[in-house]
Amino acid sequence: MNELSNELSIEAKPENMDTVLDFINEHLGDCPSKVRNQIGIAVDEIFSNIARYAYHPDVGGAVVRITVDNNITIEFEDNGIAYNPLSADDPDVSLSAEEREIGGLGVFMVKKIMDSVEYRREDNKNILTIKKKVDVFDSKEQGEVARAPGASGEQGTKSQYINKVE
Repeated sequence: MNELSNELSIEAKPENMDTVLDFINEHLGDCPSKVRNQIGIAVDEIFSNIARYAYHPDVGGAVVRITVDNNITIEFEDNGIAYNPLSADDPDVSLSAEEREIGGLGVFMVKKIMDSVEYRREDNKNILTIKKKVDVFDSKEQGEVARAPGASGEQGTKSQYINKVE
């Protein structure tokens, strides 16, 4: 029997996004497509932030761990600059895009679509854990984790992507 590792160590670079999403997808089994899409958005956002900001302007490593039971738990770890993305105020989504301050929308989306998002700093590492509760896995709805626009060169906006998910 070929058992899947639940941990991926990878360079935190934007071009490694497909590898991260494929790793997550391998572990989701018969997860409903809506949940897969939500997880795809969250993973894309978190890994992209690590790749862009954790070691800027350098590149460093990231570790992604996944556990699947009644919850899907995904943990992201990096040795980059200490930063708690949950400490920032949520953006005022009642304002238009032109009126709103830049930044924070991606983490805000992750907090809205996941059941739990937690951050801790431990042994000089940033560790962000996301959880999604899944009651029933329906094999009729299985598919691949969605890839956000831009993950593989596709152009689009996060709002266009979310409209596809809902």
